[in-house]
Amino acid sequence: MRSFGKDISTPWNRFLSRVHMAFFDHGILRGLWTNFYKVAPGIFRSNHPTDRRFRQFKAMGIKTVVNLRGPDKFSFYLFEREICEELGLTLVDAKLWARLAPSSKRILAAIDAIRQAEKPLVFHCKSGADRTGFLAAVYLIVFEGATPAEARKHLGLRYLHLKFTKTGIQDYIIDVYESRQAIGPIGFEDWIRDEYRSARLQDGFDRKIPPSELAHPE
Repeated sequence: MRSFGKDISTPWNRFLSRVHMAFFDHGILRGLWTNFYKVAPGIFRSNHPTDRRFRQFKAMGIKTVVNLRGPDKFSFYLFEREICEELGLTLVDAKLWARLAPSSKRILAAIDAIRQAEKPLVFHCKSGADRTGFLAAVYLIVFEGATPAEARKHLGLRYLHLKFTKTGIQDYIIDVYESRQAIGPIGFEDWIRDEYRSARLQDGFDRKIPPSELAHPE
C-alpha cells in the first residue's frame, strides 16, 4: 500500500496513483457517498472529495478547503492539491486525528484556520465522520454559541460516526468540556489553551473514566 501512489508526474504514475487512491484510500466509495452537509451559513462538512465534487464546490462558490488529514506524500493529497490549484480554491491543511486526542496546538490551529479562511468553506477528513464531526461541533460552540449538547449532534450515526469505537475520543473531548462548563463558565478556546491536556483526556477515555472526573483542571 505504501510502495506506490506517491507520483503523479507522468501518465503511468498518475494511473497508478488513481488506483492507489481508489482502492487503498477507499476513494471508490467516495464517488458514490459524499457525507456532505451544511454546518452553518457558509460552512460545510464532507468526506474527502473527488475531483468532480471539488468542481461542484467551485460552482457553489466555495472559496476554501480545510483538509483535516494534513499534508501527505500519497495520492489523495497530491490530487487534492492539484485540483485546488487548478480551480483556484485555497487549500488549508489542519491535521487532526480520528482515534487520538489532538494536542491543544492542533485544535487551536484548526479553529484559527476556520476563523481566517475566506468563506464559504468546506472542511473534510477521510470519511467525514469523526475529525470532521468534531470540528463541526467545535465550530458551532466557538462561532455560533451552541451548547455542547447541541453541537454534539454532529457526532452521530447520521454521519457514520461510532461513539463506541476508538473514535469516541472525539465525543469524550466535548463531554469533558461540557462537564467543565457545569463547574463554571469558560470559553472553549480558553479551556483548550489553559486546561486541556491531550494525554490526560486520552488516558481518561482509554480507562473509561467519567468525563466529570476530568472536568477539574490539574
